[in-house]
Amino acid sequence: MKPLHVATIIHGYFPRVGGAETQLRALVPHLREQGIEMTILTRRYDLELPAYQIIDESAVYRLPATGHKVVASLSFTIAAFFRLLRLRPQLVHAHEFISPATVALLGERFLSIPMVVTSHRSGEIGDVQKMKRKLTGPIRLKALKKRVSKFVVISDEISDELIGIGVDEDRLINITNGVDTERFSPPSIGEKLARREQLGFSPDAQIAIFTGRLVPEKRLDLLISVWEKLRETNPNAELLILGAGAEEEHLKAMAGEGVHFMGSTNDVLPFLQMADIFVLPSIAEGLSVALLEAMSCELTPLLTDVGGAREVVHHQENGWIIPPDDGEALLKGLLALFGDEKMLVERGQAARQRVISTFSIQIAAKKLANLYFDLAKRQ
Repeated sequence: MKPLHVATIIHGYFPRVGGAETQLRALVPHLREQGIEMTILTRRYDLELPAYQIIDESAVYRLPATGHKVVASLSFTIAAFFRLLRLRPQLVHAHEFISPATVALLGERFLSIPMVVTSHRSGEIGDVQKMKRKLTGPIRLKALKKRVSKFVVISDEISDELIGIGVDEDRLINITNGVDTERFSPPSIGEKLARREQLGFSPDAQIAIFTGRLVPEKRLDLLISVWEKLRETNPNAELLILGAGAEEEHLKAMAGEGVHFMGSTNDVLPFLQMADIFVLPSIAEGLSVALLEAMSCELTPLLTDVGGAREVVHHQENGWIIPPDDGEALLKGLLALFGDEKMLVERGQAARQRVISTFSIQIAAKKLANLYFDLAKRQ
């Protein structure tokens, strides 16, 4: 049987690290098993990276996106559209509403290619609101509402927002993010202690971890300010921050004892397997892939009540949920979790079971493949 050719358009891709990028790369091999041939069109942020590369047996085209924001967006949109003309895929899937969705609109209009669009965040910094603030945004938003074959939504909050701007409910399909639960698995006690020893941490350390981009909406400044207070009663508390971003130098300047910047890495697994708690103090999220990876490793999550948080975590059953921008609640959650080792272990185990039952990468890939084949068959 001939594979179904899908072109996926996304702002960034490996080795760039982010939730959408990580999720797409995890999906690619599972979609191939379902008979989907993926081609990825992305921006060439780093000119040292090749313009064309095979990653995980899939073609990746890194297209020009340099200069001022508007110029970069325009150059990428044009280059991606002409690449679509050469590729002639059977379906196009755009991640986010700005330039990727505009390319998909052009493909649908001039090549009659069915288009799927995924919105990754809601709220003020989400796709809909960002589009509304663009000069031509309302026009493009109207076109998307009319011409998108299916909107993939990863949380109820995003679904509600799309319905609120007039998208028909029958054009939405809920396909949550997923994680490879076999790879992201809990370590044995010996493995956990060995990983700590390798990086110079005490076996008795209370370790929390954040993985992701170091950007303002993650509110890591609040977490770091709370950490100083936590260390007054929990001197063994250690915070690992994995990732890079615009806030890095500022955060390093304000960090005190017990805060460790581990840099950006292509493999977060060894760090997750040495920690106890996963902390996500964001003011905006879709459905965090980093959260799912941590829960799959039996880390108890402490996160803010934004995005798809309550679709994954049940407060005090498999994690701890707090209001956003609430330092007192953040400190209280950390003290409660670190203060009861038995509870911490039990909630970590419940967190992994939640991911296995509902958020595995195999489930997400199967749903996505079924959607692709259904739309291609209609076309």
